[in-house]
Amino acid sequence: MSANHIRNTAAMLMSPRCSAGTRGGFACRAPALRGKLRCRMHGGARGSGAPRGNQNALKHGAFTQEGIAERRAIGTLLEEAEELLATIASD
Repeated sequence: MSANHIRNTAAMLMSPRCSAGTRGGFACRAPALRGKLRCRMHGGARGSGAPRGNQNALKHGAFTQEGIAERRAIGTLLEEAEELLATIASD
């Protein structure tokens, strides 16, 4: 291989970049994996991330389906109460 060999790096330079942010506040400059938005170091690799049904995340239940449904129901009750108070005040 000669020292003045020019490499064809256009495809590598034109590939989409990882959309993750670094701790320094800059964007990650590694190439994203094919069909993904992240590089292999930021969660684009197969098998990365928490397993499905992660039991470690179940600490307080605030983000379970039941917890979310309960908060939505409370929100609708509060909206109905505000509407009722508005109609009573306007009469």
